[in-house]
Amino acid sequence: MKKWMAPAALLLAAALAGGYYLYLREAEAARQGTLYGNVDIREVALAFRVSGRLASVQVDEGDSVQPGQILARLDVEPLKNSLNAALANEAALAARNALMRKGNRSEDIAQARARLEAAQAAVIQSESEYRRQRDLVPAGGSSRQLLEAARLQRDQSLAQRDAAAQQLKALVAGFRPEEIAESDAQLKQARASVASARLALKDASLQSPSAGIILARAVEAGSMVQAGTPAFTLSLRQPVWVRAYVGEAQLGKFAAGTEVRVSSDSRPDKTYRGVVGFVSPTAEFTPKSVETPDLRTALVYRIRVVVGDADAALSQGMPVTVRLAQ
Repeated sequence: MKKWMAPAALLLAAALAGGYYLYLREAEAARQGTLYGNVDIREVALAFRVSGRLASVQVDEGDSVQPGQILARLDVEPLKNSLNAALANEAALAARNALMRKGNRSEDIAQARARLEAAQAAVIQSESEYRRQRDLVPAGGSSRQLLEAARLQRDQSLAQRDAAAQQLKALVAGFRPEEIAESDAQLKQARASVASARLALKDASLQSPSAGIILARAVEAGSMVQAGTPAFTLSLRQPVWVRAYVGEAQLGKFAAGTEVRVSSDSRPDKTYRGVVGFVSPTAEFTPKSVETPDLRTALVYRIRVVVGDADAALSQGMPVTVRLAQ
């Protein structure tokens, strides 16, 4: 066992020395205004806002897309039927609302007035017959039964006249404000249903929100998709961010708004312009409660650099070098 302990100790010492060397190199680079980080391009999970059967898929993984480009479409027939039903309901309620606001037709009012006049004539006739029967009964010219029938006929005529008068009054006055308000609310609700149906029909086409590259595709034509279920993963071309870390002693050099230059190992001669857009207010690792000044300088803080002139050469996760602009 002692034979392999010596080589192991040498390897361990070499590893520690190498790690210390890398630490010193990173510290020196930081002092010179150089940081190391990775490209952090944002991704978006795209999903339909409505459910349905997928009619077609227009793109595949690796395809470049532009803002507003159609990625996939749902079967729109059920959505069209819903829209037509909402439009028909809106038309019916709109016609009813217009009628209530305009009031009753003059022809209806004229008919109600004619019915009232006829009822009034019937009252006059029944009143005359009742009086005649009342005068005949004492002389024996009529019976009590006929007098009672005449009285009932008169009372019935009076009731019909009053009903005709109330009907005419209602037609002339039109609908009550509460009825009109109820009709307005129903029409507003119908219009909202139409707007919702139109939006659902529009959402049957899934569009790209911005330029990017399709990283993943999770749907196939003919399958049923649920609203909110991710169908594509899109890698955005803009903005391109770089995530890097800076020691506490160098925070002043990389404050928000500082201009920097970004380069990659694949194209060291190509530099990109960037601006520090965010500096984390806390250390990436929680420090101990008591620290010496040497330990405090070992803390690192995350910064985000926004690359203004990024191109397709900056890929997701690519290691890059960040230097202060000269």
